[in-house]
Amino acid sequence: MLVLSSSTPPVLELLKDSVSSSSAASSSAFSEIPLKNDNENQSLRSRTYLDVRSAEELISGIKRESETGRLPKGVTAAVEELFHYYRNAVLSSGISNADELVLSNMKTMLNFVLMDMEDPFVFPPYHKAIREPIDYYSFGQDYIRPLIDFGNSYVGNITLFHEMEEKLQQGHNIILMSNHQTEADPAVIALLLEKTNSLIAENLIYIAGDRVVTDPLCKPFSMGRNLLCVYSKKHMHDVPELVDAKKRANTRSLKELALLLREGSKIIWIAPSGGRDRPDAVTGEWYPEALFVRNLVAILDMISFLCIYRATFDVTSVDNMRRLVEHSGVPGHIYPMALLCYDIMPPPAQVEKEIGEKRVISFHGVGLSVEPEIKYSDISFGWENEKEAKAAYAQALYASVKEQYKVLKAAIYEKQGSSASTMATSLSPPWTS
Repeated sequence: MLVLSSSTPPVLELLKDSVSSSSAASSSAFSEIPLKNDNENQSLRSRTYLDVRSAEELISGIKRESETGRLPKGVTAAVEELFHYYRNAVLSSGISNADELVLSNMKTMLNFVLMDMEDPFVFPPYHKAIREPIDYYSFGQDYIRPLIDFGNSYVGNITLFHEMEEKLQQGHNIILMSNHQTEADPAVIALLLEKTNSLIAENLIYIAGDRVVTDPLCKPFSMGRNLLCVYSKKHMHDVPELVDAKKRANTRSLKELALLLREGSKIIWIAPSGGRDRPDAVTGEWYPEALFVRNLVAILDMISFLCIYRATFDVTSVDNMRRLVEHSGVPGHIYPMALLCYDIMPPPAQVEKEIGEKRVISFHGVGLSVEPEIKYSDISFGWENEKEAKAAYAQALYASVKEQYKVLKAAIYEKQGSSASTMATSLSPPWTS
């Protein structure tokens, strides 16, 4: 049975420290406290859930906020639904203090949601994780940690993560070309690496779509991560009149990315598929999402005929990142990384335009793996056509991610554990060492 500390999480302690003595004397379960406005550095009066003592009291408070109009009805329903899914998932984990942990994490999250409703935090193109006066990073870690079955979770090729940290300390840049599974991906990656590779866990920069910085339930978690905020191609045209503004915003983010790479010692995660993995419509199986590039003709000299070359990462996204790395003036390395964690918080079966998706949460094993860097020069050698070379490079990265994913799936879902390791992917549970 897993046992987590029953002590009050540091984030909750920081919030409690903000409660004024006069408010503490209030007989209400809710109190008025001064809080820092991270946007304008002004104080703000906000209601807090920190003193509630039961799930029933928490739900009652949420409904009361909805009745007064301080919490929109759609957000209220989403929060209630999230609470029930989260509680059921944590209870199923076997953690001894599950009820206490659920209440603590949920009331902290709800307090953050309400704070943002009153004074919305606006993410800049490059957002640095907020670690003080409130540590949003630790909040995200504490919230997702009880959802992970660490006894059935694995990291592939842990020595390569050690290699990455050495390169970062030497001033090099690292790019992780990865699939993307859930909103919880950043926390899952950090939790799997926090004991062995804290430099990566805490400094990883995520290229994030606009939904995670606008959805009320996502924002508190996003505030604890290093983010480069962009508008996804999938949602670029959701609102036609905003297309030009979104493109300008992406240009600003691209400039920020270039500046970061010039500084060196940066590690950046990007999902070149442009979105989260979805299950196969026929089999229901989950695999790293593939983007099919049409009308790209590749000449295969060895068999002397034309065929359609299929690239399964977006070629333009991969190539833009590669060129930025190469032109930064700093040594850079591109690694293919696979992530398996969809059961923790699977996305909707179909891509949705509206903000506020349903969130189903479960307790499950997860996996993370990386293989050695893939150099463009090694893949492009022998290709006479530049477009074909770029597509081949994107395909090489994706092929590695897909193979690593198969290994993780065998270890976690087929219960093969570390014996699922291959010559290319060696699995281990590093948190037990």
